[in-house]
Amino acid sequence: MADAQWGPGRRAGDADEFLPVLDIVEPTRQRRLTVLLRILLLIPHFIVLFFLEIAAFFTVVFGWFAALVLGRLPEPVFRFLAGVLGYRTRVGASGMLLIDRYPPFALNPPPDYPVRIDVRPTRLNRLAVFFRLILVIPAAIVQSLATSGWYVLAILWWLITLILGRMPRPLFQATAATLRYEMRVSAYVSMLSPAYPKGLFGEDALSVPERQGRSDTRPLVMSGAAKALLVLFLVLGLVSAITGSVTRSSSDDDTDVRMQAQGAAAVHAPTGTGRAPE
Repeated sequence: MADAQWGPGRRAGDADEFLPVLDIVEPTRQRRLTVLLRILLLIPHFIVLFFLEIAAFFTVVFGWFAALVLGRLPEPVFRFLAGVLGYRTRVGASGMLLIDRYPPFALNPPPDYPVRIDVRPTRLNRLAVFFRLILVIPAAIVQSLATSGWYVLAILWWLITLILGRMPRPLFQATAATLRYEMRVSAYVSMLSPAYPKGLFGEDALSVPERQGRSDTRPLVMSGAAKALLVLFLVLGLVSAITGSVTRSSSDDDTDVRMQAQGAAAVHAPTGTGRAPE
């Protein structure tokens, strides 16, 4: 398992478009104290990620122009963006309670860290690169709904993990699927992969040959309960989006009404002569 494996071209045995892989070693138990304080413990990583995301944004812009010319990402660009993607994914896995081990402050994690991504650079279709932000819209919408739906009930997932000292298997699978799809969308936008994001509901057990590396999420074979939870995430995300849109619309209408009322009051307000009584 590796976060960034450079080699601008297909490998023997690779599919036509290699989908980025998320490898997670599921913990048997989690320390309740670290679960209790998880968000507080991750604050330093959120600060580091803030600055990394700024650097990654400008790197992606440069990489977009380079990919249009070269038909691939330059090696330094690929390695940096893959490192940021891995860092973001490890922090996300910790924040979503998939692992108990604290994320390292490094773009390249130690070999035994339980969360890794596998991205492999290949030639990029220049036309797909040019329209990348338009093409990704459907996948980005699905990813947004799934992720926001998970966070709608984040307190419930936190309480379950805190009480049990572990994340139930179906919840682990659904959460890992959500994080993996988010990672694949980010990899596609960053031009780290030409493969369009897919596999939200997992894959068949035979999709990964025995000779290739395997983990608890490679392949991600989801149970019926896990798929039901994933559908719940999507529904909750949709409801949250609609509710937020209606609330914002209602708030904007109320603001407009108040402004119109204030304007009418100002127009009809009597004006004094300013003369003092004799």
